[in-house]
Amino acid sequence: MLHKLVSIFGFLLMVASMVLLFRDRSLFGNNVLAIVVQALAAGLMIWARTTFGRRSYRLVGNPTEGGVVTTGPYRYIRHPIYASILYFICAGVLCHLSAGSLAAGAAAVIGVALRIFVEERLVAERYPEYREYAARTKRLIPYLL
Repeated sequence: MLHKLVSIFGFLLMVASMVLLFRDRSLFGNNVLAIVVQALAAGLMIWARTTFGRRSYRLVGNPTEGGVVTTGPYRYIRHPIYASILYFICAGVLCHLSAGSLAAGAAAVIGVALRIFVEERLVAERYPEYREYAARTKRLIPYLL
């Protein structure tokens, strides 16, 4: 039960971060580089959601039927959906640096970290092959992190 609460809290932090950044007009980039990063992040999100299918739409980070997905962007990073959220938010925050935007960005990072922590633990329990996949595939940035 605790993992569900942590997962939901992480989700709410991500959503609150995006809402606050949008409200303060700090979500979207205002230069070519930031816009390119955000467009690529949106493309990564679409690619990941298409690869994962309907299974990717859930509030709680419970593992779903169908096994570990290791194709598409999941071949390069374990959490492309969360990565795309962070890439998008970080590009906006860096364009609109302020205490508020940094706090909202930090909340998004914490929310993503909570979701990843819960999901990886639960997926590894359900699918033992996940540990091998995790050992060879980085979480958020291909080949780095």
